[in-house]
Amino acid sequence: MYKLLLCWRYLCTRYIALASIISVMLGVATMIVVNSVMSGFASEMQNRIHGIVSDVVFEARSLDGMPDAQYHEEQIRRVAGDQIEAMSATVKVPAMLYSRSGAHPVLLFGIDEKTQSSVGDFGRYLQHPENRKAMSFQLRDGGYDVRDHQSGPDIPERKAMSRAGWPYRREMARMEKFQQSFVKPEKPAAPAKPGAVADPFPTPENRFDAEKQQHTGAVLGIAMVSYRTSEGEDKFMALPGDDVKLTTVTVDQPPRDSSDFFTIVDLYESKMSEYDSQFVFVPIQKLQRLRGMYDPTTGIGRINIIQIKLKPGADGNAVRDKLQAAFSPALYSIYTWRDNQGALLAAVQMESAILNLLLFLIIAVAGFGILAIFYMIVVEKTRDIGILKSLGAPGRGVMGIFLGYGLSLGMVGSGVGMAAGLLIVRYINEIAAALGWITGRPVFDPKIYYFYKIPAIVMPQTVTWIVVGALAIAVAASILPARRAARLHPVEALRYE
Repeated sequence: MYKLLLCWRYLCTRYIALASIISVMLGVATMIVVNSVMSGFASEMQNRIHGIVSDVVFEARSLDGMPDAQYHEEQIRRVAGDQIEAMSATVKVPAMLYSRSGAHPVLLFGIDEKTQSSVGDFGRYLQHPENRKAMSFQLRDGGYDVRDHQSGPDIPERKAMSRAGWPYRREMARMEKFQQSFVKPEKPAAPAKPGAVADPFPTPENRFDAEKQQHTGAVLGIAMVSYRTSEGEDKFMALPGDDVKLTTVTVDQPPRDSSDFFTIVDLYESKMSEYDSQFVFVPIQKLQRLRGMYDPTTGIGRINIIQIKLKPGADGNAVRDKLQAAFSPALYSIYTWRDNQGALLAAVQMESAILNLLLFLIIAVAGFGILAIFYMIVVEKTRDIGILKSLGAPGRGVMGIFLGYGLSLGMVGSGVGMAAGLLIVRYINEIAAALGWITGRPVFDPKIYYFYKIPAIVMPQTVTWIVVGALAIAVAASILPARRAARLHPVEALRYE
């Protein structure tokens, strides 16, 4: 009982121990906040990568692809059908994009608009509010409705997008017609055959009218057609409603270039610059015809990727291993979404581990403070320790006083730090906004970080080991002073009193 009473008395009266409590509190609170934000960033990044890349990817090693997607899907289901929820056939080829801003190398994806959203989060990254809500879209030849593009409630307002779509396309078409009205038509070329009359101007029935018609739809990564100013505002070089030209190579031997015009029907923003600056999506049937990846007699097209979404709880690595054992590795490459971005995910984990190690040193510094304070208390209370031992207190009892004192300091510091850390995480966006108002500049600018709110995820197991670690350091720092106090001889302690 005397040990508890002395621990409580020292905790309430020794104000020098307040420095140790504050050190532990700051260390615990900092680690909780940083770990929560790091977990939020890592989770957001993984979700976006996973939303782009399906659970398992079945890819042909040749750009010529594999024939008959339905046959391959049946074979995949035969091997691991009990763990597969959905599949979507895709064509992926390099291409060149020609727009008003110039030529850009891109990765051209031919996707099935009926199944694409079932294997990933493609629809969530589209900028048109209706497309984002429906999680699907249509890119049919001349049949996609280029709607009026408005900013949604959860994406930043972009003024240029307010006029995109059919209003913008009609405006550009009228402007082009107005400019052409001042251009003198060229003299028609000579007829190819005697007696034939060449009509330099197509009839109204055959003429492509950009004011009323559009080409096959294409979805472009937003970084291809926009740039960000120093003030953080997005400037667009092309908008939904503009026409672009895509050029790729055919599967003929030897290959030849093949081009066609497409109309931008939406923009794609995954917040991953690697994807937003390279990816272009068009209907799979259109790309198959453009590259000659189909059999004209049967109408069966060729593909080079099958995206596979697994059922909840399914082991992606196990499915990958089954498929790798069933299909020739010389013809097919099979990998999970984590395999595809393994280096990036490993780098994030390594950064988080190093940051935790460095932050834990803050609590270690608090431990050294407890060690120094306890040594001072042992020297100051030498007479009291001698009196206790002369009254019959054992060495273990004296040692327990200091160990209990160290534990109480750790409990108070880590408890207050845990409460403060969780409170900061709960209101971190409001705190960031308040600091931005005070300093006159945003602390967390979504135009730079591509997040509209600071992502934070509290992991109970992380909070637990932070608190337990702080308690362990506080107790460990009090062991040496406690041992010294326990070894004091009562006669030596009272000799000079």
